[in-house]
Amino acid sequence: MATGTVADVDVVPKDRLRAVDLAATVGISVQQVRNYVAQGVLPPVRRTASGYRIFTSEHARALTVARRLAEGHGWSRTREIMAAVHRGDLPAALAALDGGHAELDRERAEIRRVLGAFETVLASPPTGGPVPRRGARIGEVAALVGVRTSQLRLWEERGLLRPVRTPGTNYRVYDEAELRAAQVVSLLRRGAYPFEIIAAVLGELRTTGSPQRVRAELARREQDLHARSLRRLRGTAALHDYLRRDAPGWSTDHPVPSGDLVG
Repeated sequence: MATGTVADVDVVPKDRLRAVDLAATVGISVQQVRNYVAQGVLPPVRRTASGYRIFTSEHARALTVARRLAEGHGWSRTREIMAAVHRGDLPAALAALDGGHAELDRERAEIRRVLGAFETVLASPPTGGPVPRRGARIGEVAALVGVRTSQLRLWEERGLLRPVRTPGTNYRVYDEAELRAAQVVSLLRRGAYPFEIIAAVLGELRTTGSPQRVRAELARREQDLHARSLRRLRGTAALHDYLRRDAPGWSTDHPVPSGDLVG
């Protein structure tokens, strides 16, 4: 389907639409309609003997479904899904759909893990005495946290710690906030949290600075995730209806081309 066109026709369908009329149904340009045909977002178009494209109500339905899919899945995945459907590769379309829903599941799990890690940090008050006004050197921080200096250097390389350097000597110096960050990393590593989660926790603490604001931000993200999940579900439902009506060669109960079934 490189060009999105099929053979010329002699009989023009009664439900023929002009490209400009099809574009107007969703408020896009005629060029965008042509792009969608070329990308496989819309079904292949036939042409009249004089070369004019023939769009029908089927293209209008496909365009509406594509827009609904894009609201939940984004245009990149929508192009992948619709192109797979229109070239007759339903398994590829389903795989793309599943990948989109799986992404949300991973995001939801990460939010819960970050929140769990954050609660672990809150339940553990800072240890050790106050940091000297000049700041603490790496050996002092290692002793306060209970790790080797090599661990602190590794965490710095991973971007988890941000000690400043003294002019001239280039010694690492940790202020009170960085000492607390080192304690957080140590605590969560003992709890077997991966570095990605630890980085997320530290990012929240550094950005908000307030436990209440961290909780509120994570709750906001979770609500946003719920809304995105519902939009994605509506898009998937619209595609299911489209397959039932406009792709009769496929069974939505058994994702195998019905023409390939044998007795």
